[in-house]
Amino acid sequence: MTTVDLTIAASTVWVVVAAILVMFMQAGFAFLEAGLTRMKNVGHVAAKNVLIFAICSLVYYLVGYGLAFGDGGNGFMGGSGFVPSVDDLLAIGAAPFSWFTTIPAGAGYLFQVVFAGVSLAIVWGAMAERTKLWVYFVFGVFFTVVYSVVSHWIWSPDGWLFERGMQDFAGSTVVHYQGALAALAGAILLGARIGKFDADGKSNPIPGHNMAYVTLGVLVLWFGWFGFNPGSTLGVVTGDKIGYFAYVAVTTNLAAAAGALGAVATSWIVLRKPDLSMMLNGAVAALVAITAASGFVAPWAAIIIGLVAGAIVVLGIQLVERVRIDDPIGAVSAHGMAGVWGTLATGIFAVPALADNLATGTGGLVYTGSFHQVGIQALGLLVVGAFTFSTSFAALWLMKVTFGIRVEPEVEIAGLDVSEHGMWGYPEFYTEVPGGYGTEGHEPPHLAPRAPAPAPAPGVPLPGTA
Repeated sequence: MTTVDLTIAASTVWVVVAAILVMFMQAGFAFLEAGLTRMKNVGHVAAKNVLIFAICSLVYYLVGYGLAFGDGGNGFMGGSGFVPSVDDLLAIGAAPFSWFTTIPAGAGYLFQVVFAGVSLAIVWGAMAERTKLWVYFVFGVFFTVVYSVVSHWIWSPDGWLFERGMQDFAGSTVVHYQGALAALAGAILLGARIGKFDADGKSNPIPGHNMAYVTLGVLVLWFGWFGFNPGSTLGVVTGDKIGYFAYVAVTTNLAAAAGALGAVATSWIVLRKPDLSMMLNGAVAALVAITAASGFVAPWAAIIIGLVAGAIVVLGIQLVERVRIDDPIGAVSAHGMAGVWGTLATGIFAVPALADNLATGTGGLVYTGSFHQVGIQALGLLVVGAFTFSTSFAALWLMKVTFGIRVEPEVEIAGLDVSEHGMWGYPEFYTEVPGGYGTEGHEPPHLAPRAPAPAPAPGVPLPGTA
């Protein structure tokens, strides 16, 4: 084997491992969303994370991959590579996916489809506990196509935003901002969960049922992000740097750590307590923000980006509730607002030498004194926001006025586990299970009958008496 062959082999192994790490983030989202919602819906949340990835995987193979990266298109969408063949997926640097020169096109598909799955997972967080199951199927197909078109704009060498130099290393805009925009459209059209807001607009807390699940979910996401950002190098050699993915991992970790602390500090000031859910959302928001910047910025800038993202998510969640939008997991703030900040921050802090190494855009405001890169970043946010929100809102509105996207009130009150799936996520708390709670010898501690206290022996005073 030649040196080139060995490099391609090593890059392929790395990209496939990174794709597996990103796929594992679906488990992180499942724990995060299940923990932040109520017990009666936990099975539904778990099912959703499997369903959406299955739908996304098929749609992306059939049309999404070609729309995103297929040769022969234009600045707005790819024009080939639909339902790719064996030869298409085994080729390296050849049509219809000639952009993938460091790995086979099949490895490129695997890495890109897990990104699409993450973006789709974000959508349902803000729509949790009240959405009909069929909406996942229909909107999942639609959004995968929308996602693929936008990813072509920014990540394909033919894309019109890529040609203008927009910097989005791993998807603060493509993945997270898009997912949050669709989530916002869904939350608006669905309306709030029953009991979330009083008639006077006062917000009532609906606490999640398991903060240990939330913590585990965030740690899984943090772990998976080492595939998300570093894997976006798509190889072991990036520009003229060997092992550049390790540098990307460092900036990613620094930002996440700073985000957790930034959220703790902000919640301590605003809420008077170092709220655990805010701390966890702070880490996620920082990971979202650094996703665009991770390959472009210095470590000190990554820390600043993370700190600011941690503050943004705390304040953003308060703002979303104040305008009476019910977002059970904070997706609009953690992925949308933090995604906006991360995209703009890239234009502020991008190191000129790193931008040159990645052959994308120019140095940021801090180094050049020019607002040019910030302007390109803002343009991308504006057009992606207008396109994704309007198309998502239109599609969900059409579903709403035809078949309805929200479950009936009695179904919502009872929980979606039984109505949508015919089973409980926690059966023993809701129905009789042989050998479970409520059966002989297995009563919950707070319901178990107390044994009568033994009578005192003759001449022994009762406790508490002289």
